[in-house]
Amino acid sequence: MNEKELIEKRNDLQAKMEGILNKAKIENREMNDEEIKNFDDTEKEIKNIDATLERMAKMNKMENKKVEDKKELTEEEKDIKNFATFIRNFVNGIQNDTNLTKGDNGVVIPKTIARKIIDKVIEISPLYASATKYNAKGTLAVPKYDDTTDDVTVAYATEFDELVSHSGKFATVELTGFLIGALTKISKSLLNNSDFNLTEYVINKMAEKFKLFYEGEMINGTSTKISGIVGSYDSTNMKVVLSNKSSVTADELIDIQETVPDTFQTNAYWIMNRDTRKKIRKLKDSDGNYILNKAFNEKWDYELLGKPVYCSEKVEKLGTATKPVIFYGDFSGLAVKETEEMEIQVLIEKFATQHAIGVCGYSELDAKVENTQKIAVAVSGTTDAA
Repeated sequence: MNEKELIEKRNDLQAKMEGILNKAKIENREMNDEEIKNFDDTEKEIKNIDATLERMAKMNKMENKKVEDKKELTEEEKDIKNFATFIRNFVNGIQNDTNLTKGDNGVVIPKTIARKIIDKVIEISPLYASATKYNAKGTLAVPKYDDTTDDVTVAYATEFDELVSHSGKFATVELTGFLIGALTKISKSLLNNSDFNLTEYVINKMAEKFKLFYEGEMINGTSTKISGIVGSYDSTNMKVVLSNKSSVTADELIDIQETVPDTFQTNAYWIMNRDTRKKIRKLKDSDGNYILNKAFNEKWDYELLGKPVYCSEKVEKLGTATKPVIFYGDFSGLAVKETEEMEIQVLIEKFATQHAIGVCGYSELDAKVENTQKIAVAVSGTTDAA
């Protein structure tokens, strides 16, 4: 019974009480036992209705307060909620009234979704997470201190003799920007499944594809494009050449590790191909103990010479490589410049014959080593020992 019905019932009951009382007045007598009982029962029922109405008023007040106290959704929460709806409606030809930002060319750019893709790349790629990132447009010149020819010196001084000035020099590492893109396809069967978390799927798939590309370019680079780590080590004292083409020794691993100064060892770790790690797992010290051990934390599977080992399929294998096969150091020495915020575009017709749609993302990236003292590399030897 709603509030209106309760009030009407209360009015009827009150009229009933008045009728019982008026009847006794008109007949100039006291109410009899039956009238008293009816009067008291009716009064009790009215009190119950009054109590119910009071409780309903309290609940209405609480509901109003709940609505007033409800927080406005954040931009991220709105985009997460609207992104999947937008794609499903777009594919099914339904007019979209979602408030996702659009670029001049009509491309959907949910910035918070794009940020989540990058956050996911950081989560699954230690190298990208470790790199020093810059967000700037145009050419970015990062200062780099060079002490290879001269450096600040401290020496004993003699009164009245002139101090000789020594100092290093500042060079620059220039970061420009190269347009990159990634594409993932989504089955229309999944798309039309309301229980399927479309937004999370897009984030994870796009992050996986960007992670593979980012790692490949940050490690190996591409000629005339992104330099990466390999492009910064054509000629440097931070490079160790292995004796053999298809193997590495424990002593050589120590040589690689010791190439990085102690001041940069705190956050250092290894990067190598899984096949290379498998060969290193079989190396033993003079006491017959394996030098590569299981790591006692959730982030890393193995430790080598006390430092974590990260495997990337983008690193060349031992024995087949013309590029560095082992990387070690503090990878904050790698500078990554992200120029353009990621754009997300939905492709409807391109994969229609595959019963799928495409979601592509674009970004702009450059990566170079800004501090070569932090990162050491090892390259395979030219031949194997007989």
